[in-house]
Amino acid sequence: MIDTTSDSLAAFDSDEAKWAAVSNRDASADDAFVYAVRTTGIYCRPTCPSRRPRRENAEFHADAAAAEQAGYRPCRRCHPQEGSLAQRNAERIARACRLIEAAEDLPSLDELAQAAGLSRFHFHRVFKSVTGLTPKAYAVACRADRVRQTMTQRETVTEAMYEAGFNSSGRFYAGADRMLGMTPKRYRAGGQGAEIRFALAECSLGALLVAASDKGICAISLGDDPEALLRELEDRFPTARLIPGDTAFDEWVATVAGFVEAPEGALSLPLDVRGTAFQRRVWHALTEIPIGTTLSYAELAARIGSPKAVRAVARACATNTLALAVPCHRVVRSDGALSGYRWGVERKRTLLEREAALADAAVPEKIRE
Repeated sequence: MIDTTSDSLAAFDSDEAKWAAVSNRDASADDAFVYAVRTTGIYCRPTCPSRRPRRENAEFHADAAAAEQAGYRPCRRCHPQEGSLAQRNAERIARACRLIEAAEDLPSLDELAQAAGLSRFHFHRVFKSVTGLTPKAYAVACRADRVRQTMTQRETVTEAMYEAGFNSSGRFYAGADRMLGMTPKRYRAGGQGAEIRFALAECSLGALLVAASDKGICAISLGDDPEALLRELEDRFPTARLIPGDTAFDEWVATVAGFVEAPEGALSLPLDVRGTAFQRRVWHALTEIPIGTTLSYAELAARIGSPKAVRAVARACATNTLALAVPCHRVVRSDGALSGYRWGVERKRTLLEREAALADAAVPEKIRE
């Protein structure tokens, strides 16, 4: 198992490596150290766009506090005393997400960009890189959250529609299938009549269940007892019709089983990801964790720009129903200990060890030396 923080520090464990990072303005070094210039009395982050100093005038410090203790003041261009660019972008996008979540109507792109302190084009690009969705798609996901909630609380579909913020029944029904995964009437009936294909198989981690709706794979579960996995699926879709998969579906199951044995890259199958807008942000961030690395729940919360939402992030990881496809096993406690994996801590340990071995095998021998 490899921890991302310690891994980044190890990559810059010598002054020569640090200077190379400064020379190349290596973004991966931004959280690892700062450099100070003796002739100016200023310290910068490695990616600072300012003119690089002469090598003999540069010295390196672990962080901003250490540089300031040594008598240096922060650069006004790169603001090294603040978080890294990735952290600042995550915080900006988190603010924009809160605006979208609180608004009845989607704020304009210009309004969101202004609130984030970014240009219109740059905001759109950064928003998608952080959340995995465009601002418009995120607003649709938030509205879908409200629709699902109001559909079970109001007596009629019309009441639910207006409370969710729709002023036109045409717009509501046009997007209902995408938001609910079915017609409003079927959703209010608890999904009655929906069809879920499924199959059970064996893999090196025990029993494997794969299930799919007409939109894609909606469940990948691991366990000791295949019957228990099937009962869990029945509890999750109590009014749906569960249908054993056919030969074509068996090919999907074989792909998933192969991915369990060699979890490289991403699972190249359509997914039916069902969750709130916040859960989707967390799950997207999980897919951005490289193979062979881990994050703590606190680091994951900071990565999505919500550093105080550690418990909510942990809950989102716990409610993930797509084992490996959404790699929640790559999140650990702050002390590196394993906990909180719905399919068993030992399976989590095995997956991390397997991924670490795959990542290590991909590193050229010269680099390992």
